Amino acid sequence: MAGNPVDPLQTLSAALAVPADSKEQADILATLRESLEAHPNPIPILCTTLIKTVSSAGDSLLKRWVLDLLHFAISRSNLSNEVRTQLASQSVETLAILLHDLNARTVKVSIQCLTTVYPLLFRSLCTNRTLRQQWDVLSQCKARILEFIWSPTASTGVKVSAVKFMQRVIIVQTRGISDPRLQNKNDPNISNVPVDHPFLPGPTLEAEGMKLLESVITMLYTSQNPELLSAILHSWSNLVKQRPALVQLVVSSLSSWTPAALSGLPAQSVKSVEKAVRILLIHISRGPHGSSFGAQINEALSLQVARMERASTEEKARKAALATSATEASKKRPSSTPAEHPSDAKRMRVDVDIAGNASAAFLASFDFTTLPISLITDLIVANLQAFTEPALLELVQTYRQSRGLAPGPPVSRTPQPAPPTPEATPTPGPSAEPTVKDEPVDPLQMDMDEEEMEYEPDRLNMELSGDETVAEEETIPADLPEALTIDLTDSTLLGPKELTDVERNAVMRGSVGRIWDGAEELKVDSAVTSQWPGTSPTDMWMLLIVRMVTRVAHLDGDPSSASEDGGDGETKVDFYSRQDNLRQTLCDYIMADFPSRLRLVTTWMNEEWYNDRIRMTDDPHWRPNYELWLNQVVSTYQTVLEGKPEGKPDGRDKAFARFLLDLPSVPPDVLGLLRDLSVDPDKMHVGFTSLREFVLERPSLRAEALQVLLELTTHPDPVTRRAAINTVRRWVPGIEPMDSMIRDFALQILRRLQKRPPKEAPRVIDEQAGAGDENMEDGQLPSEDLLQTPYLQEEIELPARKAHVLQHVELLFALSVKIPEFLDEIFTAYGQMEITVQEAIQDLITALIKSLGSSNGKLLTLMRTCPPGSESLALRVLTIFTEHGRPSAQLVALVKGLISDRDLDARFLIPIIAEMDKPDILKYLPRIVSILNGQQEPKNLVRSVFSSVVTTPPQTFGSVSSNLPRVRQSELLTPAELMVLLHEAEKEIGLKSAIEAIGVCFSMTDVFRSEILAVVMQQIVDEPVLPVLFLRTVIQAVTTYRTLVGFVSTTLLSRLITKKIWQNPHLWEGFIRCAKVIAPASFGALLQLPKEQLRELVDKQPSLKSGLREYVTKRAGNKARVAGFLDIFGEDDDASPVAPATPDVVMSSVPA
Repeated sequence: MAGNPVDPLQTLSAALAVPADSKEQADILATLRESLEAHPNPIPILCTTLIKTVSSAGDSLLKRWVLDLLHFAISRSNLSNEVRTQLASQSVETLAILLHDLNARTVKVSIQCLTTVYPLLFRSLCTNRTLRQQWDVLSQCKARILEFIWSPTASTGVKVSAVKFMQRVIIVQTRGISDPRLQNKNDPNISNVPVDHPFLPGPTLEAEGMKLLESVITMLYTSQNPELLSAILHSWSNLVKQRPALVQLVVSSLSSWTPAALSGLPAQSVKSVEKAVRILLIHISRGPHGSSFGAQINEALSLQVARMERASTEEKARKAALATSATEASKKRPSSTPAEHPSDAKRMRVDVDIAGNASAAFLASFDFTTLPISLITDLIVANLQAFTEPALLELVQTYRQSRGLAPGPPVSRTPQPAPPTPEATPTPGPSAEPTVKDEPVDPLQMDMDEEEMEYEPDRLNMELSGDETVAEEETIPADLPEALTIDLTDSTLLGPKELTDVERNAVMRGSVGRIWDGAEELKVDSAVTSQWPGTSPTDMWMLLIVRMVTRVAHLDGDPSSASEDGGDGETKVDFYSRQDNLRQTLCDYIMADFPSRLRLVTTWMNEEWYNDRIRMTDDPHWRPNYELWLNQVVSTYQTVLEGKPEGKPDGRDKAFARFLLDLPSVPPDVLGLLRDLSVDPDKMHVGFTSLREFVLERPSLRAEALQVLLELTTHPDPVTRRAAINTVRRWVPGIEPMDSMIRDFALQILRRLQKRPPKEAPRVIDEQAGAGDENMEDGQLPSEDLLQTPYLQEEIELPARKAHVLQHVELLFALSVKIPEFLDEIFTAYGQMEITVQEAIQDLITALIKSLGSSNGKLLTLMRTCPPGSESLALRVLTIFTEHGRPSAQLVALVKGLISDRDLDARFLIPIIAEMDKPDILKYLPRIVSILNGQQEPKNLVRSVFSSVVTTPPQTFGSVSSNLPRVRQSELLTPAELMVLLHEAEKEIGLKSAIEAIGVCFSMTDVFRSEILAVVMQQIVDEPVLPVLFLRTVIQAVTTYRTLVGFVSTTLLSRLITKKIWQNPHLWEGFIRCAKVIAPASFGALLQLPKEQLRELVDKQPSLKSGLREYVTKRAGNKARVAGFLDIFGEDDDASPVAPATPDVVMSSVPA
C-alpha cells in the first residue's frame, strides 16, 4: 500500500456510496487511512473539507474516522510544522464546537487534538499580531477542557485527556531553557512572547502556568483515581526534560508523596501508582539534571521500598486470613457419605474440592470492580485462550440455552460466500423509470466528459415527460422490412487505415493547425475570458495540444505479456518512438521561445506527471515520461543558456525559475542542476534565483532547497560563497522557518572548528556512553554528530589555513552584524579551538568588529565577561578598537576593571596605557614589561609603550593616535622616572625581563641621553636599598656614554664605598667589575676602600694590581700608607697591564 497509494477522492467516494456504518464502509475507510498514513500530503485538504461537514452530525463511523485522521495529521504525521499549523488554524473553531458534543469519545479525541493544536498556534500567534479572534477561541477551548478535570460527571477517559492537555499548557506557559545552544526551536514557551504583544499577556500566562502546576501537584496528593495519577506521572517525564528549572519542584513533590489519599483502594491499584512514582524518580536520577538531587531521590526510593514491602506483607496476611476462613467454613459442612478410611482416590478428590471451595469462596467475596480495566481484559483473554475453539462454542451454546435464548447458528470452518441478492425486475410500462445509483462524481474525471455530452433538449423533455417509448418508435425508419434481422453479436469493425510516418505527421499537423485556428476565432468573443476565467481560448488550445501528445492510445495487446514476449518488441519500440517524436516536436517548439511559451511547457509537464500516475495505475509496465522530458527541457535550457553573453541575465532566467516553481514534482537531480548552476560564475544568478523561489513558494521543497543554499555558503570560491550568504541572510531575523534553520546551520558549522574529542573504543554499556558524552566540554559535539557539507574537509587540516577557516565562519560573521547575540557563540567556541585556528579567527574577525564599532554594547559586554580561553580574542577586539584611534574613557575603564577582576594578559594594558593617569601607569607598567621574553615582538611592543608614556616622544614617532603626545604632559613619566621604576620593580618584573627593558631604554638614545642616566644613577644611589641591577646599569651607562666615567669614578663609586657596598655580594661583584671597566679613573676611589676589601678586589681582579701600584707610587704621599698599599699590591712584575674591556665582554660577565 505504501508503494502504490490509492486515489483519495475515489476511495472516499466509494466509502460514501456504501451503507453508512457498515463493515464494507469500515474496510474502505481503513484502506484509505493506511494509504494516507504512508502518503499524508492529501490529508490537510480532506480534513479541512470533511471536519466541518461531520461536526454537526450525530455519532457515526465517518465522523469518528475523520476525527481520528485529524488527530493523526496534527499529532503524529510527518507533515511539516507549517502544514500542521495551518491545519490546526483551520480546524480550531470546529474542535471548540466538538468539545460540547454529547459523545464522550468525540470529546476525548477533540481534547487530544487540541493538546497538539495549542503549542502550534501559540508559536504562530507569538509572531502574528492580528489573529486576536483565534487566540480567543483557543482560550475558550483551554477553559472548557480544564473544566472537565474538576467535573464530577466527566468520564475517566475525558479526564485523563484533559490532564494531559493541562500538562502541555504548563510546558508552553513556562520558560524554556535559557542556554541558547540547548534551545529547541520546536519548543514553544512563554519566552517567545514579545513584551509588546497586543493580546498575549506574557506575565499573566506565565502566572497561570505556575498555578496550573500547583493544581497538578495538589491533585497528585488528593486524587483517588489511579488512572489520573498515572497520567500525571507519565507526563512529568517531558516536563523535567523540557523545563530543567522545575526539576527541583517535581523531585520535592515526588519525595514527599505517600499513598495516603488512596486508602481504601485495592492493593494492586496502590501498587501501580507506587511503581509509576518509582520509575519517574529513577528516570530523573539518570537524566542530565538529576545528579544534584541524587541524595534526595535515593532517600525517597528507600522510604518507598519499605512502604511497598509493608503494604505487600499486609496484603498477603489479608489473603491468608480469607483463605483460612473459607477452609473452616467448608469443614463444618456435614459429609453425605461418611467413611472412616477413604480410598486414596477419594482423599485426592476431597483435597481438590477443599481447595476449589476455598478459591470459589475467595472469588465470591472479591470486588472485581476495583481492578484496573487493562488487568481485567488480560484475565478474560487468558481464560478464553485456555479453551479450545469447539469447547468454547459448546459453552456458548449451553449458556444461551440456560438463558432461554435461541441457539446461535453453527460456525463452519471455511467461510462461505454470501448468496447473491436477486435484483428486482422492474415491470415494463411507460411510467417505469430506471433506478439511478446516487454516487459522488470524481471531479478529476469531469474535464473531458463534460465537453463530450450531447445537447438534445427535445429528447430530454420527452424523457422527463415519460414519452420515452414514443421517442424510440420515432427513431425506427418506417420503410424497414419486417423480415430484415441483423445479428451484431459477433460483428467486428474494420481497423483504421495504416498510415505511414509522413502521413501521420501530416494528420497531426493538420489537427494542431485546426485547433489553433479555432482558438484564434474564439478570441474575437471577449466575453469568454470574462465569464470563464482560466479557460481562455489559448488555455484550451494548450490543453488540447498537450493532451493529444500525452494521452496517447494504449499499446495493442496485454502490456505485461508484450514485455515478456520478445515477438512484440518491435511494435513496442515503434509505439514509444512515435510518442518521443511527438514530444520532441513540442519540446523544440517550446525551447525556440521559452519565456513566451512558459504556460505551455508548464501545462505539458503537469499533464505528463498526471498521465504517468493514471497510466501506471492501470499498467505497471508503463514507461514514465515526466522525468524523462523534464530532464530534456532542462538540458536544452542549459544549452541555450551557454550561448548567452557572459553574466548577462535576461527574462529567460526568471521564466525558467518560474517554470521550476510550478512543476508538480521536482526530482532530486533538478536541485543538483541548480547547485551546479550556482557554482558557475556565468550562470549563478539562475541557480540562486530558482533556489530562492523554491524556499519562498514551495514549502514541500523548502528544506531541501535551503539546505543547498546553506551548503553553498561554505563553498571554497569566495564569489559563490558570498552570493549564497547574501541570499540566505535576508531571511534573518524573523522569517520562519528559514531563520531557525539558518541559525542552526551557522552554529553547527562553527562547532566544526572546535577541538574534537579523541576517538575511543565503542562502549559496551549505554550508561557508560552517556557518562562519556557528559565529560565532553560544554559546546562540543561528537565527531559523528558534526555537520558535513560537500565543500568542507572532513577534518580541518592543521596548521589551519585562513581560507579554510573562512569557509566555516563567513556566514556566521555576516549574520552577527544583524544578530550580535551570535558573538556569544563565537567567543564560546573560540576557547575550544586549536591555536592556529584561533590565529585565523583573530585576523578574519577584523571586518566584523570594525563594522560593529567600539560603542557596540554586546562587544563591550563580551570583553568584560569573555569565556575562559577567549581572552586572546578579546585582546584582538581591543587592539582593533585602538589601532586607528584613541580608546574611549569607557573602554579604558572597562579594561582597568578587567585587569583588577581577572588575571588577564598584560597585553590588554598596552593599547590603553597611554590614556591612564600617572599613578595607574606606575601601577600597571611593570606588568607590561614582564612580557619580555627575549623575542623581538614583545620588545617592539614595550618600546612603543615606553615611547607613549615618557614626556619626550621619539623622533620617528608616526601618526598612530595611540602614540600621539599627551595633552596633559604632567600625567606622563619622565625618562628618569621610567628608568628608576624599572630598577625598583625588578623583582615584580623579573630580573631577565627587567634587564631587557633597561636595554630597550638604552636603545632609545634620543630619550635616555647621558645627562638623563646621570640623574638616574644619582637618584638610585641615594636609595636606602640598592637594586640588584643597579651596577649593571652603571656599567652599561659608562660603556655607552664615556662621558659618564668621571661622574661614576669621582662621585658614584665613593658614594657606594660609604654605603659599604661589599656587604651585598651581588652589588660588590658589580662594583669590582665596574672599577675594572673605568680603570684607571676608578683608582682614586678604590684607594678609599678598607685594606681587607681592597685586597679582595685585587685578588679577584689581578690585572688591576700593576695599575694601582703605579698609581700609588706616582702619588708618593704618606710613605707608611704607600708601603701599606704596596704590601697589598705586591711586586707582580709579570701582571699584564689593564686593558679596557669591551662592552660585550663586560655585560656578559655582569651577574643578572
